[in-house]
Amino acid sequence: MYPKNFIMSNHQSDRFMIIVNDAKTRVEELKPSQVKKNVDEDEQVVLLDVREREDWENAHISGADHLSRGVLEKEIERKLPNIDTNLILYSENGSISLLAADSLQKMGYNNIKSLSGGFQSWLAAGYPIEH
Repeated sequence: MYPKNFIMSNHQSDRFMIIVNDAKTRVEELKPSQVKKNVDEDEQVVLLDVREREDWENAHISGADHLSRGVLEKEIERKLPNIDTNLILYSENGSISLLAADSLQKMGYNNIKSLSGGFQSWLAAGYPIEH
């Protein structure tokens, strides 16, 4: 009934998870260790937090930029006009960043990945954050 890599969630509706899992078929996800390595080794990587402004202000991954999901498609070309930019997006748990990455790919951005497990997985790995 569901695709092989379908993730069920007690916190999200089944319909929401269907579109998240659909985005997973097109967006590459990286583990926190892979994201850290990419950011540490490549100055051209842009780590983009797509959570709400208040979440960003409370705490975010060190060195990340911010653009809320709600304005992402409208503002991305102003902030990052190069569609070849190496982008890694993250949200709180990784679901919203998958949808955001999928949407940016549809806009022509072609080097986008998403942090698997989002900000929560980064915290669990003990990597640096800023307040």
